[in-house]
Amino acid sequence: MPKSTTSELVPWLMSGDPAIRWQTLRDLLGASAERWQAEQQRTLAEGWGAQFLALQAPDGSWGGGIYSPKWTSTTYTLLTLCAIGIPRDHPPAQRAAELVLDRQLGSRADEAFMRNLAALDRCIVGMDLLIAAYFGIRDARLDAIVENLLVELMPDRAWNCRRLRKPKPHHSSFHTTFNVLEGLREWLETTPSHALRDDVLAAEKGALEFVLEHRLFKSDKTGAIIDYRFTLLSYPHRWHYNVLRGLAYFARVNAPYDERLQDALELLNSHHRADGAWPVQHKYPGRAFFDMEQAGRPSRWNTLRALRVLKWWEAQVGTQKPSDSSSALS
Repeated sequence: MPKSTTSELVPWLMSGDPAIRWQTLRDLLGASAERWQAEQQRTLAEGWGAQFLALQAPDGSWGGGIYSPKWTSTTYTLLTLCAIGIPRDHPPAQRAAELVLDRQLGSRADEAFMRNLAALDRCIVGMDLLIAAYFGIRDARLDAIVENLLVELMPDRAWNCRRLRKPKPHHSSFHTTFNVLEGLREWLETTPSHALRDDVLAAEKGALEFVLEHRLFKSDKTGAIIDYRFTLLSYPHRWHYNVLRGLAYFARVNAPYDERLQDALELLNSHHRADGAWPVQHKYPGRAFFDMEQAGRPSRWNTLRALRVLKWWEAQVGTQKPSDSSSALS
């Protein structure tokens, strides 16, 4: 059975949840802002977004906790709502974002806040930054978080949440690095002017070079796959890294062509089903309010994300001259 083209998959995507529809309109169809924003607004009233919002407790939390239990806590529910793309100015979600920052770090950028920040896993700090930036928190706490993440860069130019544990790690973690990068990227996209902006961009460039040196999922010394789970299409990915998550980030920042991305793109294409879709191949164990999609089935989430990546990649390949060789990030 021949694989479907993007145009053939669009009707299937557009028959899905509002979360899928509005992002398909914006990212694959190039619809007007008026059209996709109207569809985005529907995430509050129907589908997955509305289902999660209906489960919010009176105090603004979810699941009875801030970071745990996984995956029903306030942190992980807000991360899912960010991925769904509910409007950023939704007051109940904004209240929850404040709750996460207040409970995990503190309500003010004081000495206690700085102590909590220094002790907290970098993965969680990256998540907190993403949530706070997405839902419009703008105060000195975000400056402190960004400064801290810049200071916490490891010698190989990325991050590891086990940095305070013994034995002390000497190599960055892909899991931690992408949790941090996604928080910093959300901050960059919502903070157009800031004294730290150039430093954050430089840190992002260095971290992505670290990832490229590993071709997104391989040992830089032996070429062996680092972790088989990196190769599986899991969504939601929670705190875990996988190749599609990595490629999605390169697409998000519109990274230039680099030959070292080829292995990851070939892996992504190898998961392309005969019907044209990409599946959910793996679910991380833990509590869930409900499953947006079933493992082993075609996934609108992963298909949308894969098509977004391929659209970006085709544009980058199109910029190459026949004589061009591989190029690093610039």
